[in-house]
Amino acid sequence: MDSFEKKLEQYAELVVKVGVNIQKGQVLHLQSPIEAAEFARLIVRKAYEAGAKYVEIDWEDEASTRLRYEYASEDTFDYYPTFKAEALEKLAEDGGAIMHIKVPDPELYRGIDSSRVARATKAAAAARRGYQQYVRSNRLSWCLIKAPTRAWANKVFGDLPEEQRVDAMWDTIFQMNRVGEGEAVENWHNHIETLKVMQDKLNHKRYKSLHYRAPGTDLKVELAPDHLWLGGGDTNEAGVYFVANMPTEEVYTMPNRTGVNGTVTSTLPLNLNGRLVEQLSLTFENGRVVDYEAKSGREHLESLLDTDEGAKYLGEVALVPHNSPISQLSRVFYNTGIDENASCHFALGSCYPVNMQGGTELSQNELLARGGNSSLTHVDFMVGSDKLDIDGERPDGTIEPVFRAGRWVI
Repeated sequence: MDSFEKKLEQYAELVVKVGVNIQKGQVLHLQSPIEAAEFARLIVRKAYEAGAKYVEIDWEDEASTRLRYEYASEDTFDYYPTFKAEALEKLAEDGGAIMHIKVPDPELYRGIDSSRVARATKAAAAARRGYQQYVRSNRLSWCLIKAPTRAWANKVFGDLPEEQRVDAMWDTIFQMNRVGEGEAVENWHNHIETLKVMQDKLNHKRYKSLHYRAPGTDLKVELAPDHLWLGGGDTNEAGVYFVANMPTEEVYTMPNRTGVNGTVTSTLPLNLNGRLVEQLSLTFENGRVVDYEAKSGREHLESLLDTDEGAKYLGEVALVPHNSPISQLSRVFYNTGIDENASCHFALGSCYPVNMQGGTELSQNELLARGGNSSLTHVDFMVGSDKLDIDGERPDGTIEPVFRAGRWVI
């Protein structure tokens, strides 16, 4: 077995044993691009070796997806097959796990009417609302991972000869997932412990608010009174620890829905499921977006904000130092699941109830009353850089530095 095959085996074992942490007798639902079929089949084998009862693959084909937006009739974009949403809910109810190789082509919808994509995205979110409640409350194990596709590799590594791009992407994915040096599973357990140390520090601080300052950014974000910082992974309803995003470098919590004021400017492009938005700027008053701009893709940003009322409020605040391993790669990946781990970020839309003490036991109205946000969407955008300073306000009103020049100082 050559070096690449060994790393591929390690990576597949890692996402099965640490990512979803598959248990004996458990069902795994795997969503994968057709182009990643070889790797998907390796995941299937590793899952069965770990004791999975059944593994189902839901193949995705972006070329077919684009054909819908090119040729389907205008009155069909508000449709989503409810049987797909019902199947995911049933999987969650029965204690299954879900893994998604999520690598949308950043240029997939170039030339497509943005309103069509927005309508279809909203229809899917509405149909899957029940399933998303399971996900955001961590009632089941779920994990988003990465594998190269030709379109994605061409976008990220366009500076390399074409025949080298996919291999370069694989090397980078291995590196950011700590595969190749020692045992990947052990490497990840050590990494998770490091994130937990920072999580515990922040929970001890009990900051009332965070104040962000950078070029184009002057934003004060109040935190929900009963907020909890999380990092690395979490425990599902059955008490099984899993890691929802691989790679991950963040610690994150819940902002107070109506306590965000000022302006923030993004520092990395945002890939909205195949639609790029660059250099977006949002102005908040009492939590709500009241003005917005973007250097490109403004219409895509507008459609996101129009998803519902909750899409105009923040649901997550996440801290990532500028010297994180992924940031040090000095490359934009046009994939939020990676770029968010190179940069501090926020999310527009729904909060994660797990980021509040007792949050998973609250009704939607109770969650809103305690400062959480509810929406059909949850979209992260990146705001970190080596020019970002963040101050934290302690419960007694004391102001202290949290980040300076994009790095931790607490």
